[in-house]
Amino acid sequence: MAKCEICDKSVSYGNNLSITRSHISKRTSRTWKPNLRTVKVMVDGQPKKIHVCAKCLRSGKVQKA
Repeated sequence: MAKCEICDKSVSYGNNLSITRSHISKRTSRTWKPNLRTVKVMVDGQPKKIHVCAKCLRSGKVQKA
């Protein structure tokens, strides 16, 4: 399963709501996937490829190799 190795963000589940004439008539399931990037990162002094979400990359939680 897709998961950020820094913050453990993973797939979220919920409902699609079909709204017609101000009534919710149908509900179908849907998923929200995290925005993952494969990045080469320094781990214990060694470069390693890990999956990191875009939020962790922007906030500087990882040190790129």
